[in-house]
Amino acid sequence: MLTFKETGLRSEIISAVTELGYETPTQIQKDAIPAILSSDRDLIALAQTGTGKTAAFGLPIIEQVDTSNRQVQALILCPTRELCIQIQGDLESFAKYIPRLKTIAVYGGTSISNQIYTLKKGCQIVVGTPGRTLDLIRRRELKVDHIQYLVLDEADEMLNMGFQKDLDAILAETPEEKQTFLFSATMPREIARIAKKYMTEPEEIAVGERNSGAEDVSHKYYMVHARDRYEALKRIADVHPHIYGIIFCRTKRDTKDVARKLMHDGYNADALYGDLTQIQRDQVMDQFRSKNLQLLVATDVAARGIDINELTHVINYELPDDLEVYVHRSGRTGRAGNKGVSISIIHTRETRKIRSLENMVGKKFSREMVPTGQEICERQLLNLIQKVGNVEVDEQQIAPYLSDIYKSLESLSREELIQHFISVEFNRFLSSYKYARDLNVHDKRRDRYDRPDRYDRSGRGDRYGRHDRGGRGRERGGDRRSSKSFSSFNINVGYKQQMNPGDLISLVNELLPRKRVQIGKIDINSKQTYFEIDSRYSDELKQAFRNVNFGGVEVELASKQKQSAAMNMKGGYSENGEHSAKKKRRKRKRKKED
Repeated sequence: MLTFKETGLRSEIISAVTELGYETPTQIQKDAIPAILSSDRDLIALAQTGTGKTAAFGLPIIEQVDTSNRQVQALILCPTRELCIQIQGDLESFAKYIPRLKTIAVYGGTSISNQIYTLKKGCQIVVGTPGRTLDLIRRRELKVDHIQYLVLDEADEMLNMGFQKDLDAILAETPEEKQTFLFSATMPREIARIAKKYMTEPEEIAVGERNSGAEDVSHKYYMVHARDRYEALKRIADVHPHIYGIIFCRTKRDTKDVARKLMHDGYNADALYGDLTQIQRDQVMDQFRSKNLQLLVATDVAARGIDINELTHVINYELPDDLEVYVHRSGRTGRAGNKGVSISIIHTRETRKIRSLENMVGKKFSREMVPTGQEICERQLLNLIQKVGNVEVDEQQIAPYLSDIYKSLESLSREELIQHFISVEFNRFLSSYKYARDLNVHDKRRDRYDRPDRYDRSGRGDRYGRHDRGGRGRERGGDRRSSKSFSSFNINVGYKQQMNPGDLISLVNELLPRKRVQIGKIDINSKQTYFEIDSRYSDELKQAFRNVNFGGVEVELASKQKQSAAMNMKGGYSENGEHSAKKKRRKRKRKKED
C-alpha cells in the first residue's frame, strides 16, 4: 500500500501530514501527486468532493514552490468563499514546517484593502474566488503573468455559478508556459471547452465513474403528497436522533420557511442563503461546524464550498431541477471514509426523476416508508435511555445537592421515578405523535406495503382504510343496502385545511387503534367534513376526538344523530338508503311517461 513517504514529498511535508493524522493517500492523491511531481503536463482530475482533492494538488505544489522567490507562483481558483478559506487553511497546515512559504485567500464580502496589503508583502500561493481574483488583477495588485501553476478546483461548480466569463478573463492573463490542473466532479461541455482552449494535451485521471455518486453514500427516498413534505422532514429528523446534516431547498424562500418552521418546532437548525451578510454566514457556519447546529437548511449556491467530513445525512427537501446538482448535494456526506445517507422527499410525479438519478449515479435508490409515530417514539425512547446510561456523573460536584434531591423525590417509588424522569424529555414526542397520520403515498405498482393481505395482518385496513371488505364495497360510502347501523358526524376542517378522505380514514384509525372500524360515506367541503362510522364505535370516537389538531386547526367533532344512517345531502343518500340523484332521475322518468 502506497504511503505519503513513497509519493516523493520532502520530509517537512510528510511530518505535517502525519501530524494531521493522514497515513495513506486516497485514490485521487495516489494518482495525482506522482503525476504532478514527475511531469510538466497539464492534468484533468475527475473526482467527487470529499475525496482529498486539496491535498492531491496542494502537496505537490508546496513541494515545488521556490520559497526564496516572493512572487505569486501558484493561483488556485474555487467557487466560494468558504472553500477558498478552507483550501488556504489546509495549505498552511501542509506547509507548517516550511516557514518562508506564504499563502493568502482572496474573496469577496470582506475588505479588499487588507488583501492588497498582504499581497504587497509577498506570497507564493494565492487561493481566490473568480470575482475577487479578477478584481485584483484588473487593479494590478495581483500579478499572475508569471505563475507556474494554475488550479481550477470544482470547475463545474464555478461554471454552474456563472463564472465562465470571469474564468476566461483570468486565464487570458496567465502565461502559456504553466501547468494547469483542472479538478471537477463532472465533465460538462463547458469544462471540455476550457480544457481544449487553455490546456495542452492534458493527462486525465478519473476516480470512479464520471457524474457518479460517492461510493460511501446510500440513496433513499420517501414518497408523500407535496403538502406533507415538512411533516415528513420532521419525522425523518426525529427517527434519527443523532442526525447531522444539510437540508437542500430549491429557493431562498423555501430555505427560510423550512428553517423558520424547524426552529419554531424546537429543532436545532438554521438557514444559509444568498441574502445573508458575510458576518451572518460566518456565524451560521461556525455554529454548524462546531455541531451546535444539527441541521443546516441551505440553497445549492449557499452550500457550495461547505466541506465537513462528519455529515451523516443530506436531505433533498426538493429534488433539484438539474439532476447533476444531486450528485454535488449527495457528495456532501460520505466523506473521508465515513458512511453517509442521501435522502429525497418526493411527490408522486417525481418517480421518473428517481429512475434518472439511479442511472446517473449508478446505484439503486431504496424507497423507505415515512416512520409512524410509534416508531419515532420507540427510537427516541431508546436514544434517551442510552444517553442516560452513558452520561458521566461527577460525584464530587453533585454531592452537595444529593440530600435535597433525595428528599424531594422520596415520595416516588422506583417505577414512578423512572416514569417521571423519562417523561421530562419524552412527553414532547408522545404529544406530537399521538394522532400521527400515515404520510406515505401508496403506489400499488411499486409499493410492497400496499398489498391488502399485509394490511389485514397488521390490522391497518386496506389502502383506503376500510377493514371490512364484505360490508361496503366502494371507496366512499359503498353499498348502502348493508344492514349495519351507521352514525353520522362532522368535523370543522375541510379541503381548505387540505383534508382528504385518506387523511380522515387515517385519523379515525389512529384514534381507534386495533378496531375494525367500518367507515361509510365521506363528504368534504371547504370548511367541513361529513362522514359515517359503524355505530358501535360512536361513543369511543367521541371520547377519542379530544385535543386533535389538523392543519393548524383544533378539530371539533359534532354528532348528526338525527340524520339517518344514510346521509341526506346533495349527491349523498336518501332516508331509505337510495341515492338521491338516482331517485330524482326516476321521478323525472315517471313524470315524462305520465
